[in-house]
Amino acid sequence: MGYLARFSELGSADVATAGGKGANLGELTRAGLPVPPGAVLLTSAYDDAVAAAGIGGRIAELAADPDRDAASARIRELFREAAVPEDIAAAVREAYAELGGAVAVRSSATAEDLAGASFAGQQDTLLDVRGEEAVLAAVVECWSSLWTARAMEYRAGHRARQGIGPDPVSLAVVIQRMVDADASGVLFTADPTTGRRDRIAIGAAWGLGESVVGGLVSTDDLVVDRVTFAEVSRRIADKAEMTVRTGGGTAQVPVPAQMRRAPVLDPAAAAELARLGARIEEHFGAPQDIEWCRAAGVFAIVQSRPVTALPPPAADPPRDWPLPYRGGLYFRASIVEQMPDPLTPLFADLVDGAVTRALSALFAQIVGGAGVREGDLRFPTVNGYAYYFYRGSGLARLTVRMPLAFRTLRGTDGSGRAGIRGWREHAHPEYAGTVASWAVRDLAGMSPAALLDGAATLLEAGCRYYTAVQSIIPLAATAEIAFAAFYDRAVRRPGDPAAGTFLVGADSVPILAEKSLYDLAAAARVAGLAESVAAVDTDELVRAVRDDDPPAGADPQAWRGWATLVREHLARYGHTVYDLDFSAPTPADEPGPLLGTVRRHLTGEGADPYARQRRLVDRRDAQTALVRHRLGPLRRRTFDALLRRARETGPVREDALADMGLAWPLIRRMLRELGGRLVEACTLTSPDDVYWLTAAELRAGVPGPVEERRMLHRGRRLVAPPQMLPELPRLERALQAVMPARDRNQTGSTIRGIAAASGAVTATARVLRGPEDFSGMRPGEVLVARITTPAWTSLFAQAAAVVTDVGGPLSHSSIVAREYGIPAVLGTGAATTRIRTGDRVRVDGDAGTVTLLEG
Repeated sequence: MGYLARFSELGSADVATAGGKGANLGELTRAGLPVPPGAVLLTSAYDDAVAAAGIGGRIAELAADPDRDAASARIRELFREAAVPEDIAAAVREAYAELGGAVAVRSSATAEDLAGASFAGQQDTLLDVRGEEAVLAAVVECWSSLWTARAMEYRAGHRARQGIGPDPVSLAVVIQRMVDADASGVLFTADPTTGRRDRIAIGAAWGLGESVVGGLVSTDDLVVDRVTFAEVSRRIADKAEMTVRTGGGTAQVPVPAQMRRAPVLDPAAAAELARLGARIEEHFGAPQDIEWCRAAGVFAIVQSRPVTALPPPAADPPRDWPLPYRGGLYFRASIVEQMPDPLTPLFADLVDGAVTRALSALFAQIVGGAGVREGDLRFPTVNGYAYYFYRGSGLARLTVRMPLAFRTLRGTDGSGRAGIRGWREHAHPEYAGTVASWAVRDLAGMSPAALLDGAATLLEAGCRYYTAVQSIIPLAATAEIAFAAFYDRAVRRPGDPAAGTFLVGADSVPILAEKSLYDLAAAARVAGLAESVAAVDTDELVRAVRDDDPPAGADPQAWRGWATLVREHLARYGHTVYDLDFSAPTPADEPGPLLGTVRRHLTGEGADPYARQRRLVDRRDAQTALVRHRLGPLRRRTFDALLRRARETGPVREDALADMGLAWPLIRRMLRELGGRLVEACTLTSPDDVYWLTAAELRAGVPGPVEERRMLHRGRRLVAPPQMLPELPRLERALQAVMPARDRNQTGSTIRGIAAASGAVTATARVLRGPEDFSGMRPGEVLVARITTPAWTSLFAQAAAVVTDVGGPLSHSSIVAREYGIPAVLGTGAATTRIRTGDRVRVDGDAGTVTLLEG
């Protein structure tokens, strides 16, 4: 075969010699698909050219340089300075002679267009190349593009997961007849947004396709049904620019005015293209990401690669928000902040009545029985998202009685469940006692009905407990607000720190849990287990701890002692929840994220929480002393009283919230026991399917459509729910100060939220959906999430700042961010939809803004 192979001579098995792009084009050609003719300059040409120039060793040295931009520039110089061996140049001329005219010269790396990682766009493509010498120069540019900074970074990011390193990577070059395309774009044979395999997604633009692949132009977006090939949806873009040939290259030019809003593909053309895509997927046997072009009404395929990271199938995202009850308002606040995602059917079924009964009882206690009537409060879901519903008349009565409610909370003697004494002396002991009474029961001996009743009883106990916590939150909030207001207006001078500086340093439960993880790392060092713990992956570490089975090289006795300490930590802190929906595992169920934090401490990535706390406390005490020294007697007494009250109530709120999930590990064991029995009876396929049934279905033993509900749930997760329904802009603006999130439809480079923790920082963003993403967090990144609960606290030690969709200046995120001395902007409503991992952002915790700088 020598250095050159025609497309007709290549197939999927030739990735090692033709690269991913070349092998796929050969496979498409041999399958009879409409591929413009061409040939591939094989990887042997690259390898021999590098060897002949004697630059292989130097490339390896430069590739190890952490300054990838400088390394890439020098490597590309090495290629341009090297002479191309004559036999390789002859192969290039031969390929061009067969094609003639204008050609496209495309890189085709051996680590490209694979099922596990596409590496798309990491190397160069040159279009409209004319003449032998220009084609030869383009080949050299493609060779050198194997070592662009972005390509080296991309390979490094996948190295551990895919086994791709710098040494075995080589590059082929595709030389293909240029299509004078009037339109082009991409086609996915499965919807990449929803993961649905019965939908085909098409992006279409005028002109050449490289600008589409590179994201330089707007595209019409069409979705076509896979069975009927009828359009499901279409969005026609304002296509301001397009890429065109210049007779020796390409250029961006304005789209003629009459074409800007004209559809690139009519329904018939879209159906024809979709059928072609379906045929390609059928040939390869897997969903495909296809690049296409059209000239004179005829479609051509210029690339097809496997779709990587295709999400599980999801239903179409909801567009309307139908209200189950009329005559009132719906709010996503309070306990709903701990439910960022749509609820699973079983949780939604059980929690509605539990929250309604618990909250009605609390209001009856603090405002009197006449304040709440039947139907005034409900806890429904809208598109799966939980909302508080307040009937208009009931909301009015409660609003009038709020001053009485606050006096009741402040003056409670502890005889009820409300207030700090009520929580400490009644609510918490009762909740813990209920959990303990169920924990001693033999789950294997309980009937299915008893298991479901037990889970419902424990959930009811948790909701009653949370209502008691709700009575603490306003006390803590008003204490902190009162101190901050007095300090800002009557004490603070230019140059003085923010009020939050005086409120840090408490050993709340989340802080104690973080210290405990640090102590586990220290204990591993003392026991001689540091290398063993750091060497194994997280999954293996979890298994070794659970089974008391030491990893290779670990002393068995030392391991058993350390594993006992880990289990003690999980027994003490493992019930903190990431999401109140009991379908979400707790740290006790899946301790991987916590053990990942322990490993980071052992590898030096974690910060010492004791040292951090000492620094904050020293600064707090020094600033307090300075302020008190300059105040007169009256202002000093007021300052002391307000500060003491704020310091007393804030940590209580955090302690109370941390125990909200006390029953959750037991609830999950009960439901998984029930689910396991249904699997044995061949009713369900997995124990976790139990969460996708309703209580009535479980009692009747008749399962519902589990997979359909999962798809519906995935589709609903793609939208950001309104904070208030019905959506009344004037009322939303009036209530914005007390709502936990700002406008979810914000546009522009600045996202506004709530200034929650002082300071400003510029860093790279890391968007996390849940504990499954925790391992991706790196020190110095900005943590971006829908919410954070006490179970997220271990990540704050790594974060440069915190940004959330939901939350406020007195939420958990704010309190913990202050304890860590990092800026926080909360309640943006749009952070996780506007920011992507890798974006550079500036977080200003004083102004309450997040500025998007670059991607």
